[in-house]
Amino acid sequence: MPKPLDPLAVSLNEELASGGSPLLSMLSGRGRRIYFPSAGILGQSAEAKGCAINATIGMAFEEDGSPLCLECVEDMTRLDAAAFLYAPSFGLPDLRAVWADMLLAKNPSLAGKAFSLPVVTSALTHGLTVAGYLFLDAGDEVVVPDLYWDNYELVFENAYDAALRTFPMFTPGGAFNADGMERLLMGEGGKKVVLLNFPNNPTGYTATHADEEAICAALARAAGAGKRIVALLDDAYFGLVYEPGVGTESMFGRLMGLHPNILAVKLDGPTKEDYVWGARVGFITFGAEGATAAQYKALEAKAGGIVRGTISNVSSVGQHILLQAYRAEGYARQKQEKCGILKKRYDRIRAIFREHPEYARSFAPMPFNSGYFMCVKPVGADPEALRRRLLRDEHRVGVVVLSGLIRIAFATVALDKLDALFAHIHAAVQELGGKEHTEVISDK
Repeated sequence: MPKPLDPLAVSLNEELASGGSPLLSMLSGRGRRIYFPSAGILGQSAEAKGCAINATIGMAFEEDGSPLCLECVEDMTRLDAAAFLYAPSFGLPDLRAVWADMLLAKNPSLAGKAFSLPVVTSALTHGLTVAGYLFLDAGDEVVVPDLYWDNYELVFENAYDAALRTFPMFTPGGAFNADGMERLLMGEGGKKVVLLNFPNNPTGYTATHADEEAICAALARAAGAGKRIVALLDDAYFGLVYEPGVGTESMFGRLMGLHPNILAVKLDGPTKEDYVWGARVGFITFGAEGATAAQYKALEAKAGGIVRGTISNVSSVGQHILLQAYRAEGYARQKQEKCGILKKRYDRIRAIFREHPEYARSFAPMPFNSGYFMCVKPVGADPEALRRRLLRDEHRVGVVVLSGLIRIAFATVALDKLDALFAHIHAAVQELGGKEHTEVISDK
């Protein structure tokens, strides 16, 4: 027999179902069972805070009460020794508040809308794992475009026995295929999980304003038809947009106000936004039309409980470094400068395609306008054979094959090497017997 739910879980579930809200019905079995153990070690430690003698928690302190740290470790950073203590499972309160303020600044569509306080995760991959824990049971489907980051398979299929249900990402004209997404959302079952990733990995495509309208209309129709939709927003590459007419905000704000049957779950962090890949800090934030402050607190508690039950807490050092960076005078300027470096590479790639029409004999670029990546579809050559050919001594070029495409991470390639990169790809395709082609998908 299954173990009865903990009273704390019952209380959170009752709050999520209050007022006839659909939020509880969107959770998985694990999501219903999880809670934050506020009465356990952490709760008792919190109650003892300020005591003259506090013997509650597993950290060590000097005789004067300061954190007991190795001096050689302290000397490596400019951080206060408190950075080496455990962080709360929800994340540092100041960092959560700062990130929430930054969300508002970066996404004007959030003005006047209530959303949860972000919960800190161990970067975005862990945030996806937390979302899988909360919302996916074995056999559930995640609706996702057919061009997706392959780690989704490990996170959702291998870890939670869910299934990725794909639709063609692009229409023949190169727009996002909102109709294909809607057809899957309208299929059997009342609860639907959909994942949107802009800028997209692997294609480097962000929804245009027209795409956003179509996506919102499709989700609103599905929600209006009674589907309870969990919209996971993988915003790993947020802000790295290089063309006009492309969405510069997360879709989080727009989805929050579409329909009470839609729960928007924003997964983001500084990894790519702030170029700190090794810090391993991310955030999960919830938003839904009509959700109360108490219901957001319940979702935060469940997310915090998952963090507590899996990794205990996210790196305190990483969180303190980021908090200090966000308060630094040069942060905004430096971030813009780094984005400008990537924009120059993007612009050079566009110029290369204009200057070399002969490359059309070897590959067709997929639509791209943002992010770290772009993809090409080889003509008359097997993608894996092409990848291996490019590794040979006469080329010595490394690329990735995903979904029958060649993914090119131009974020890693110096500006003065881009011309040679595409020249090698063209040459390698021709070596493999590339043929003339007719382009099927236009790159807008």
